[in-house]
Amino acid sequence: MNDLQIRPGPGAPRGLTVPARELIEHFSRASGPGGQGVNTTDSRVQLSFDLGTTTALDDVQRHRALERLASRISGTVLIIDAAEYRSQRRNRSAARERLAALIRDAVAPAQTRRSTRPTHGSRRRRLEGKRRRAEIKRNRKRPGPE
Repeated sequence: MNDLQIRPGPGAPRGLTVPARELIEHFSRASGPGGQGVNTTDSRVQLSFDLGTTTALDDVQRHRALERLASRISGTVLIIDAAEYRSQRRNRSAARERLAALIRDAVAPAQTRRSTRPTHGSRRRRLEGKRRRAEIKRNRKRPGPE
């Protein structure tokens, strides 16, 4: 098994490399299609990655990842399951791709919301709509004695 390469992105401008020794894979029998080999092949993959002890992340990245993935981790260990393919090899690569995407998104800094102002045109259209609505309601009244 090779090191996991994570593409560059926000929060990791040079990308990340997760050493293969930090990734733990467990194999088990997957449910679903498989034909004659369904009960004999261990095609399901569980990929475990400890965010708390990894050397791939610096302290800021580790803090962001632990905070953002809190609902998906047990302690500091992130577990990814892959069983959508019949082949163990394809499930291994699917789990690694999913882990890479999760980590890449988790280490990205949060984007701050910049408040915007309504455009001149949108304000004009809003006020024109209010005037039209008021005119409609004014025309519903009973005419006065004139």
